[in-house]
Amino acid sequence: MKAWIAFWNIMLKDLWAYYLKPPNISWGIIFPIAWTSMFFIKSGSGLGSIPGLLPGVIALSVLFGTTSMLSVTVTFEKKNRSFERLLLAPIPLGLLMLAKTGGSIMFGVFNAIMPILLALFLADLRDVDWLIALFSIFLIAVVSTFLGLFIAVSVSEVFEAQTFSNFFRFPMIFLCGLFFPVESLPLLLKPFAYLLPLTYGVDLLRGAIERKNSLPLWLDLIAICISGMLLFYASLRNIHHKWIA
Repeated sequence: MKAWIAFWNIMLKDLWAYYLKPPNISWGIIFPIAWTSMFFIKSGSGLGSIPGLLPGVIALSVLFGTTSMLSVTVTFEKKNRSFERLLLAPIPLGLLMLAKTGGSIMFGVFNAIMPILLALFLADLRDVDWLIALFSIFLIAVVSTFLGLFIAVSVSEVFEAQTFSNFFRFPMIFLCGLFFPVESLPLLLKPFAYLLPLTYGVDLLRGAIERKNSLPLWLDLIAICISGMLLFYASLRNIHHKWIA
């Protein structure tokens, strides 16, 4: 029970200290609006193009929101040695890191709300399977957060975290089917696309919103869950080797 009380308090502390600050909330609103507007204007195909753009905009908003915040906050706390005090808390390391990532997951889900609200006002989304869509958003937020955690525990400086984040994020924009199908990629790039967890999250969203998923639902779910577990396990190993040992 004490461990779960500590879990809840750590997550609440991060929410109030980092994620619920006005600049972050406004960024979480403006960023999706900017991406939605940019791709909608660029498409030039009217309101009917919105359902096709929505999965990519949602995934992009969640990806950038989670990785940007978590990779900086964890690196900053490590730099200030405040993270070392958390490691002394009577709580298992896995549960501690879940508490540290909980706020980022919530922030990522929040980032997905704005493009959905815009789309609801501008397009007909009555055919969307909202249960699958919301579950897909949650899974994308989880795996993106664990990617941010892996980045944060692999570097020692904040600027290194941002650079390392872009090393993963920008290839994902072009390879994960955010705005054009993975099937249209050159044959040489397809294996790299299917190694990236966001590919399966976007495919889940496309299935829920457009009914055009290219892979079976069970394969998308298994792939994104395994990716998240591997990223989390790799992060814990890094912490053990670099920060505890």
